[in-house]
Amino acid sequence: MKAMIKVTLKNGVLDPQGKAIMGSLQSLGFNGYDNVRQGKYFELDIEAFSKEEAKARATDMCEQLLANTVIENYEIEIV
Repeated sequence: MKAMIKVTLKNGVLDPQGKAIMGSLQSLGFNGYDNVRQGKYFELDIEAFSKEEAKARATDMCEQLLANTVIENYEIEIV
C-alpha cells in the first residue's frame, strides 16, 4: 500500500522559507495571492495487511521522524 503524507507548519508558526518563496514570486512578477507556506510531502510503499495497519505504521513514522509534532501537523492518505 502507498502512504501519502503531507507535513505542514501549524498555524501561528513563523515560516521563513515561505516568506522567502513569496518574495521570489513577487520579484518574478507573480501576484494575486496573500500568503505562501511551505511544507513536505512523502510517499511510502508500506507492506501491511490492511489500510488501518498501514495508517498506524505511517502515523508512528510521522510521530517519531517525519514530522516535528511541536510545530508541524501531518495528514496521511493510504491508497
